[in-house]
Amino acid sequence: MALPETTALALDRQDGVLHATLDRPDAGNALDAGLIDDLVNTFNAVRDDRSVRVVVLRGAGDHFCVGADLNALADFDGDDASARDEATAHSRRFGELLETVDAAPQAVIALADGAALGGSFGLLCVADITIVTTDTRMGMPEARLGVPAAQILPFVVARIGAAETRRLGICGHQLKGGEAARLGIAHDVVDDAEAGEDRITAVLEDVLACAPGAIAETKRIVRAARTAEPAALLDAGAETFTDCLTGDEGRDGVRAFFDKRAPYWAQGDGDA
Repeated sequence: MALPETTALALDRQDGVLHATLDRPDAGNALDAGLIDDLVNTFNAVRDDRSVRVVVLRGAGDHFCVGADLNALADFDGDDASARDEATAHSRRFGELLETVDAAPQAVIALADGAALGGSFGLLCVADITIVTTDTRMGMPEARLGVPAAQILPFVVARIGAAETRRLGICGHQLKGGEAARLGIAHDVVDDAEAGEDRITAVLEDVLACAPGAIAETKRIVRAARTAEPAALLDAGAETFTDCLTGDEGRDGVRAFFDKRAPYWAQGDGDA
């Protein structure tokens, strides 16, 4: 499937990996309407494309993302009904982005250096594997600007729980790598961006050794587990397990184990 035309997101497809770089470095990769649209459109474009197995998110320049584009937000006039509707739609569009990334069937890896604040902190919380540097600054400073992190909060709660989310949300506290790892936001903490790239290479080797269909179902079940009753989830999970076991991936995966070879999806071409 063809990738969308983007203006604020640089896309580079290499075999089964799509590298998506937030590309507004002069603005700290701030999230304006154009960048949000580029991200939503890109994830929607590859959602059903199983040849794209992993999406890697990065930021160009010194920061992953400094958060919302405050220049755009300053233009909203709360006394104007149409401006209020526009502000509401803008906020909800960002929530749609987080929903879309969270539900992506592909593995999503995020590498953050510099600032990862506000909305981009939400992106780190919906990535499957998040890598940060020791000096990455993360957090939700929205309350210090007089607004809640409304679209981000549900995903932060899902990632680290209500208690720590409340603390971060009401204090505007900024984390660095070690604390982010302790809370469960970051999976890996590296010295710098170069070391982060090395870590991505290692993670990709692991992820690409796993069946793309199995990854998609794993993510779907984990997402459903947030709200589903355990018995219903386990019943559905048993059906999904059998579907995968008797499908192409399951049959070849088991056969490959006994044949002492790599299954077809892990033979080096990156495509399922």
